[in-house]
This record gives sequence, C-alpha cells and structure tokens, in this order.
Amino acid sequence: MSNETAVSIVIPFLNEKDGIDVLLKNIDDYYQQRKFEFEIIFVDDGSTDGTAEIIKSKTSLPYPSTLISLSKNFGAHAAVRAGFTHAKGIYATCLPADLQISFDTVERLYDSALQGNDSVYGVREVNDIGIVEKTFSRFYATMMQRYVNKDFPFKGLETVLISRKVLKVLNANVESNSSFILQILSMGFKHQFVNIEKKNRNIGRSKWTVSKKIKLFIDSFVAFSYAPIRFVTILGILLFVLGLVWSGYIVVRKILFNDIVAGWSALMSILLTGFGITNISLGIIAEYLWRTLDSSRRRPVFIIDEITELEKNG
Repeated sequence: MSNETAVSIVIPFLNEKDGIDVLLKNIDDYYQQRKFEFEIIFVDDGSTDGTAEIIKSKTSLPYPSTLISLSKNFGAHAAVRAGFTHAKGIYATCLPADLQISFDTVERLYDSALQGNDSVYGVREVNDIGIVEKTFSRFYATMMQRYVNKDFPFKGLETVLISRKVLKVLNANVESNSSFILQILSMGFKHQFVNIEKKNRNIGRSKWTVSKKIKLFIDSFVAFSYAPIRFVTILGILLFVLGLVWSGYIVVRKILFNDIVAGWSALMSILLTGFGITNISLGIIAEYLWRTLDSSRRRPVFIIDEITELEKNG
C-alpha cells in the first residue's frame, strides 16, 4: 500500500458533541481495515457546544487529520470549500458528521474514480424519509434538471469525490452563496453517478433546517440559472401582448356594437399593457445585471481537461 494520501475526506460539523465520539470510533475502525491511505479534515462550522475541543483533546489519532475552525457558522457548503482548500490527497470528498453516509461509500466512489472519472457523485438511494423532505427533494431535483443542469439526478446528490484536477479548478473559483456540487457538475469533466445509501440519523438533531433548504434552493437558481430573470421577461411580453389584444378587442367592440361599458375595459387595457412594458423593462435591466454578476464571479469561460501532443508523421 502506497504511503501517498489517496483521498482527503472533509467532514464539516456544527454542534455534534453528542455524536462526535461515535464518529471518531467509526473513523478509527475504517482506518484499521483501509484499502488506501486517507486523511481527515474536520471543519468546525461555528460550533458552540465544545465539539471542536473534544477533537483537539484526541492527541493520538492514528490517521492524518486536520481541524479547521471557522470564525462563525457559514453553512455546510462553505465549510466543505474551506476543507477542500487544505486537501492534500489525489482525490477529495466530503462526508457528514452524523454518519448518515458511511465511510464505505468513499471506497465505492474511489473505485469508480480509478476507472478514469474526474468526479464521482453519490446519488441517494430511496430510504425511509419524511413526506416533506421527500417532496422538497424531488421538487428541487426536478427544477435543477429543467433549469440548471440536465445531468442532475432525480434522486438527488449527497456527496462527490473529485480528482486533484477538478479540485484545483474549484479552489481557484471559490463562490459565496453557491452550491459546490452544482459548480463541479457544471464544469463538464468526465463523471459518473453511483447509488449510495443514506441512513437515518441516530444521534443528535439535524442542522438541515427548512430555512437552509430554502436558501440552497434560491442559491442554486441565482448562481447557476437565469430562468427567474427570463421568466420576468417572458411574463412581461405575455402581458404586453394580452394588453394589445384586449385593446384591439374593445376598440372593435366599441365601433361595431357600441356595447362596451366605459371605465373598466379601458383600465384593464392600460393595466395589462403597462404591467407588460414594466416587466419587459425589468427583464432587460435584469439581463444586464445577470451578465454583470456572471462577469464579477470570474468563472472560467472554458476549462481545458487535457492537452495531448500529437506526433508528426513523416
């Protein structure tokens, strides 16, 4: 077995005092029967219950490990990004601290990566989750497929393992209020989807609140799709056309039948046409703002996957 670190495993956590000992025990057990070398990067996402202090007290961990403490709670995606910037492995991935995704998953993702894939996504297997969470997950996945990236799986993504090549691009383009998984998926490197099991949480309470789910949904659209902006423009055009059609209708009725009641019909015409022009104007302004935002992010216009020098014949 090579001593080179094959995989960097980033584990973000927030107030996991009740389950941290179980997590460390699981890492120890997996390290004893490991098939490749790995390092653990713990990222404290603003814990206030002493979880970080428990990890610091473990002075004899058998595996290479690093603890990164953030100044406050920035969110799981920001915490993973922080961990990725310190990853030394050939590949990097992330796992939740609540053990809903087991360490055996890393091995499956790693095996798929060795087949030539630069990114391997863990797709959630169907499990016993609540109706609210299942509904949100399916709605989110459907919207992502339709308006953000057609490759987004309907079952949803839980984690990803990426090569050093992908990691370098990701670390060079750190985005705030954005999904790192969607950012990686948008890069277009060779990828594979692997079904993984997501277990029920047994210790502690989930920090994945409704407000955080809503924020992720909004961030995913704002960061990777212009659909909401285009919707405003299309709505404005539809209202404007409807206003013109209605205006023509009431003029014809007035001339031919003279049965249009004065007042409300003209008001409807003005409102439809006016709101249409307003929404079209807002849409045009938003299109310029979107392009300004897209430029300010400094995302690469293209990403070179590989350069091959071809031998000259003759």
